[in-house]
Amino acid sequence: MRTMKEPVPAECPPPPAPGAERYPALDLANSAIALPGGQFTDLLGTPAAANQWLTERDLAPVDAGLREVCAAQLRSLREQIRALLASRVDGHPAPSSALASVNDALTRAPAASLLHWDPVRGLYRAAAHPTTQILDHALATLAANAADLLTGPDAERLAACGSAPCNRYLLRTGRRHWCSTRCGDRARAARAYARRTQSSTD
Repeated sequence: MRTMKEPVPAECPPPPAPGAERYPALDLANSAIALPGGQFTDLLGTPAAANQWLTERDLAPVDAGLREVCAAQLRSLREQIRALLASRVDGHPAPSSALASVNDALTRAPAASLLHWDPVRGLYRAAAHPTTQILDHALATLAANAADLLTGPDAERLAACGSAPCNRYLLRTGRRHWCSTRCGDRARAARAYARRTQSSTD
């Protein structure tokens, strides 16, 4: 039995939203999670957490050693992608600052392996400074993925989770407007409570 003095553990983050397995940019946008009771989880809140998030999506090695400035750049791109997703879902013009930021990220890494010369190997092609540009490559990959999502056929399926206070985005399947079973249960419970409250006042 829990006493009043013991802290109540924070609610675990929900599973990835529908579409996140195909679009890492959608997963990035959903990495800042609003939870019930005013709680908030940031999966990129520390350099170590940001490194882990990138590693789990094959965007950085385990030992990349991201610093806070790198984690901050990743969080900044997240906010710009969220702004573009929100404008698409709400039918508003895309914010120019978000477009500029995503386009900047798109140009961070070369699109092709460059040509190099080595006395032993001769001519060969390789990505430019792959070990020193880990974050740039990750940002460019995520920005390209966001652009593909926002301009492709799946953009029509983009939706915001319909269960407050959730702030995540998803790709709709059928009539489903929730990012997880947990959010769906919460929304149904809220509707049932509202119906009971309404009927008791009539």
